[in-house]
Amino acid sequence: MGPGVFVPRPETEQLAGWALERLAGTDGPIVVDLGSGSGALALSIAHEHPGARVTAVERDPAAIAWTRHNALARVGAGDSPVGVVEGDMTDPSLLSELDGRVTVVVSNPPYVPDDAVLPREVADHDPPLALWGGPDGLDVVRGMLDVAARLLHPGGWIGIEHADQQGVALPAVVRAHGAFTDVEDHPDLAGRPRYTTARRR
Repeated sequence: MGPGVFVPRPETEQLAGWALERLAGTDGPIVVDLGSGSGALALSIAHEHPGARVTAVERDPAAIAWTRHNALARVGAGDSPVGVVEGDMTDPSLLSELDGRVTVVVSNPPYVPDDAVLPREVADHDPPLALWGGPDGLDVVRGMLDVAARLLHPGGWIGIEHADQQGVALPAVVRAHGAFTDVEDHPDLAGRPRYTTARRR
């Protein structure tokens, strides 16, 4: 971890745990972490499910340096390698070679509304590209859902972390997209809405 990368929150561990439950008993699944930042989600999944083929996608040049650094460090520790790709999670051509083959997509995307007032420890230290998500905080998610729908095989899963104020709005965006079913929101350990999951039709 270092300057230019979003500091993962403890709540992200729950999203990683959810993904690992979806992967249990699956041989050689393909997993994509969109907006990977430090690589915490991707690396956790690769460590706990060594047979998985995991790809971490990050567009911020400062952040991706840490994604690559952390991925190499984990390989040195004996973990399975994680592929690191520089790219925008809303790019219509992103990872096109994986179309229809991905088992799980996870993402902790930028979800802060443009007019939000952030605590100083966030505003002063977390990179803007990891925070701001448009007027309602969900613009990046809308674009990312198109990419996830293309990548996932039928029955594949997506999990998206969000702000605690978005426990109704984000699931509504996922439902409105039309490519997903079994849309469900999940609380964090404090009981606050924290991440939304859904299944590819």
